[in-house]
Amino acid sequence: MSKIGLQLFSVWKDAEKDFLGTVQKVADLGYEGIQFAGFYNTSADKVKQLMDSNGIVTAGAHVGLDQLLNDKREETFEYHSIIENNLIICPAIPKEMRQTIDDYKRTAETLNQIGEACKKEGFIFGYHNHDFEFKRFGDKTGFDLLFENTDPELVKVELDCYWSSFANHDPLKIIRKYQNRVVSLHIKDMKIVDGNKKSGTEIGNGLLDFNSLIKVGNEYNVEWFTVEQEEFERDPYESLSINLTNLKEMMPKSEVK
Repeated sequence: MSKIGLQLFSVWKDAEKDFLGTVQKVADLGYEGIQFAGFYNTSADKVKQLMDSNGIVTAGAHVGLDQLLNDKREETFEYHSIIENNLIICPAIPKEMRQTIDDYKRTAETLNQIGEACKKEGFIFGYHNHDFEFKRFGDKTGFDLLFENTDPELVKVELDCYWSSFANHDPLKIIRKYQNRVVSLHIKDMKIVDGNKKSGTEIGNGLLDFNSLIKVGNEYNVEWFTVEQEEFERDPYESLSINLTNLKEMMPKSEVK
């Protein structure tokens, strides 16, 4: 059954100032899980204790490549084991790893190696897109090159539906192409401002077809529908509450607790 989480990057400025207090605020909103984007030097035990006390679980975590390579990997795995997070997501790749087709192929091999290490330790590893992966290299996009050159058993898809739409690629088609390889969807809506500028907004207030996204996500057993919003016109927590309410209303009744 699909669950609703929140990517904590939505309120990163608050998390930077008071990480545990921000986690508490999100738990109070009623989200089932939190997807982390850094822990701000907070011990894993403290994170786990706070989440347990609120009945909230991890919805994955964005972990930079520097934390997944070489001598830092073991420490990273230990931290995520303590907080009982089984989904580790690479949030992006730096520019120097995505300039050419060969760059993308080398990057794909790096992701394979990380994915293999994650799998051996009981973690699921995935990659999260922005819009730049949809730049074309001949008849392929960077997104194609990444996922066609990675092992489906080692590197999963966290599709950011906003960014694929921003790049004029239909997220529904991508989900149908990768099917059960998609383990998480980033859910955020888009509106047009000032005639042609694309901007984030609350779920249900913009252009994305969330009813269809939810339907196809459930069809392929996507575990997490992860809310993220980065641009706000009101208090961020009010917006995040609206996102949760609207997304719950769109979910099949059998999916909603």
